[in-house]
Amino acid sequence: MLRQVQAGVLDVGYFDHGPAEGEAVVLLHGFPYDVHAYDNVVPRLVSQGFRVLTPYLRGYGPTRFLSGATPRSGQQACLAQDVIAFMDALQIPHAVLAGYDWGGRAACIVAALWTQRVRGLISACGYNIQDIAAAAAPQEPEVELKLWYQYYFHGERGRLGLQQHRSRFCHLLWQLWSPTWRFDESTYQRTAAAFDNPDFVEVVIHSYRHRYGLVQGDPAVEDIERRLIGQPTISVPTVVLHGDADGVIAATVSEDHDHYFSGPYERQIIAGAGHNLPQEAPHEFASAVLSIA
Repeated sequence: MLRQVQAGVLDVGYFDHGPAEGEAVVLLHGFPYDVHAYDNVVPRLVSQGFRVLTPYLRGYGPTRFLSGATPRSGQQACLAQDVIAFMDALQIPHAVLAGYDWGGRAACIVAALWTQRVRGLISACGYNIQDIAAAAAPQEPEVELKLWYQYYFHGERGRLGLQQHRSRFCHLLWQLWSPTWRFDESTYQRTAAAFDNPDFVEVVIHSYRHRYGLVQGDPAVEDIERRLIGQPTISVPTVVLHGDADGVIAATVSEDHDHYFSGPYERQIIAGAGHNLPQEAPHEFASAVLSIA
């Protein structure tokens, strides 16, 4: 059953599965996805006695800002602060965090800066904390090509494009990023409903502009952003998962990420999987969580 909790600047919509006394696992989705990415991961974790929480990120589904005055920021520091606020609101002292894309970034930041709150980390595509200071440096043309949508969002035309065609736009990203995944229309539409959130476009556009230093961030999280400048290492037990068919972040990207992790660390390549790992490879994703939970 869908629940709501006031956490920080948000009224967060989330699902709470399993026994209330179970060790907590927080599963964090990315863009452009939602909590349904974990539909086939949750049952296996619950069967092992875990309490599994799947919150909608800011700008998605039933999650709402409590105040119209709060910046609709999609920056990485806000996403991480939201996770801490969510855990605090539910009185969860520590949890295993697992995520991909935006959710993986938030999980990495919490693991790096609030180490005592994280028992273990599952991060798709490796170390996801953005190096904003270095973002202006061009990458190889083949990499830049895959990031076309980010540059599209830098201009007003891109914002209008997302606003007017959000469902078709995100459907295209699903196809490009997970080229081997044959999802049906009902699967997509179940998630696409989350994009009708009134703040979705504004949060997404801000995210893809802030990461390149094109817009200011939320002053309330400036201290967190400053702490991320040095690309802090992560000391909690970590499993990195990467699909070898990822259409936006090639599996080679995470090959040399081990130096970002100072604790127990393992990297697994998931054959035939693309970017949406928990939905494309739920067995492997759940197994990774159980290996460190």
